[in-house]
Amino acid sequence: MKYWLMKSEPSVFGIDDLAAAPKRTSAWDGVRNYQVRNMLRDEFAIGDLAFFYHSSCDVPGIAGIVEVTSRGYPDATAFDRKHANYDAASKPDEPRWYVVDVRLQKKFPRVITLEELRAHEQGKLRDLLILRRGNRLSITPVAAAHWKFITALV
Repeated sequence: MKYWLMKSEPSVFGIDDLAAAPKRTSAWDGVRNYQVRNMLRDEFAIGDLAFFYHSSCDVPGIAGIVEVTSRGYPDATAFDRKHANYDAASKPDEPRWYVVDVRLQKKFPRVITLEELRAHEQGKLRDLLILRRGNRLSITPVAAAHWKFITALV
């Protein structure tokens, strides 16, 4: 099993949206970065766990945990001309973008804030990718030791 951190803007799709989805499950769509696409397509596996991270908001941070419930598959929103994620260069027979399905496992009683994570970046969370300056990837791997430390903060 692998661990991940998946960022989403709560104004677009937050943890409460996932909680309200049928079976608390949704495709994680809209990724438009090749490095992240490759992770979704090639590295994600059923049963992997991810932190659901709220970004670009007043209080960025980890809002809960999701479980990956599918392998990577083509992002259908890329083929829909009416969808904001449409990509004319992505074709069903040659998909450019991929998604995985995730199911809400746990919403935290409080957000573990970016500020709180940063307080540990010289110690237990050294090398946690979300804390690297300039990192803008929407999905990053999380080491098992980091996962264990962060879940203990709740």
